[in-house]
Amino acid sequence: MADALSDIDPTRCPLCGADNRCAIELEQATGVAQPPCWCMDAHFTPALRATIPEAARGKACLCARCVRQHAMTPAKEEAR
Repeated sequence: MADALSDIDPTRCPLCGADNRCAIELEQATGVAQPPCWCMDAHFTPALRATIPEAARGKACLCARCVRQHAMTPAKEEAR
């Protein structure tokens, strides 16, 4: 049985499983310099960070779609 950490794919969003388009991971994988990652200009609220499964924290980036969707979620829905 594989442990949870070995199941984390750093190129996939831990919330939806889509390609997270992480320029940092792409540069590490290919050795080709990349422009700054899209996430460098993104805002990650504490509430959004709390949605990331504990096993994936610090291991895989969210995708831009999940970040945008969270930003559009009314605060009252976040409290649920």
